[in-house]
Amino acid sequence: MVRKFQLIGITYAGLSVILGAFGAHALKVVLSIDQINTFETGVKYQFLHGLALLVLSLFVTQNTSSKWLQRAGILMTIGVVLFSGSIYVLATRSLFPFTVGNWIGPITPLGGLCFILGWISWAIAIVRG
Repeated sequence: MVRKFQLIGITYAGLSVILGAFGAHALKVVLSIDQINTFETGVKYQFLHGLALLVLSLFVTQNTSSKWLQRAGILMTIGVVLFSGSIYVLATRSLFPFTVGNWIGPITPLGGLCFILGWISWAIAIVRG
């Protein structure tokens, strides 16, 4: 699990740098300020949780049997896909050659819930020692 969390964290953090640069340069000319701000929110949360997964992997190294730490990592991993992924789609949907339905909007709070539950799981792991 440690290596998986490390690789996912590195991937999320690295991709967030690429997506941030893409948003700041390529998307700036085709999206509104609100859309860019929305896109940047996805980038920020992806980067933050990529770093969190790297730090979490250090805790998992110290306590490989902690199910709560493993749950935290899984929830944060899913959270990035749901939260940041849906935000990217929502911010850039005007660029798609097809219509993105309103079904994508409710996915964002599910990703946020995964983040919250991930942080709570990490806290439970710390409290339980």
